[in-house]
Amino acid sequence: MNSMKIRRTAIAVAAAAVLPFSLAACSDSGNDTKAAPTAAAGDQAKTQTSTPSEAPMTDDQPFGPACAGVPKEGAGSFDGMAKDPVATAASNNPALSTLVTAVKKAGLVDTLNNAENITVFAPTNDAFAKIPKADLDKVLADKNMLTKILTYHVVGQKLTPKQLENGSFETLQKGMITTTGSGESYKVNDTANVVCGNVKTANANVYIIDTVLMPK
Repeated sequence: MNSMKIRRTAIAVAAAAVLPFSLAACSDSGNDTKAAPTAAAGDQAKTQTSTPSEAPMTDDQPFGPACAGVPKEGAGSFDGMAKDPVATAASNNPALSTLVTAVKKAGLVDTLNNAENITVFAPTNDAFAKIPKADLDKVLADKNMLTKILTYHVVGQKLTPKQLENGSFETLQKGMITTTGSGESYKVNDTANVVCGNVKTANANVYIIDTVLMPK
């Protein structure tokens, strides 16, 4: 009798141990079947909600081959320049050091920094280097001439790339400039190429160009 009781007890214990694992396996199988569509739906929802919000961001970004040379961080980066008025922002960009020197010699730092909603076509150091040194030194030494040239690079409104496609604009020097192009390729006065465009500063849109513009 005792041996039979022991045998029955052992069978009961074994059955009790196996039962929870069987139930768990059934439960897990059911959850897997139901959970997969939910995860897929969640991923699909993420795709649907993130794509529209990301797309417009690319429409208003700087463009052009020279943009790759702009620092990624700091005052000279795109984010850094966006916080400063245009003359200060330009002073933080090593590629515009000659322009900054010219602006200082002409006494235009405060004029440009205090202006509202302007566009500046900013020649690079290489653009100034195209001018023979004797001629450049002469211009830098003549404040009136220098002021005329620099203000010829400034338009009294913020211009978008779309407006540059076929535009004609009066400058602060009172002369006119023309712009043509599309996409990421634009010219100013048919002589200067925009090498990094749509750069934002606190008070201006900047289009960096590879040739100095000369007023008539």
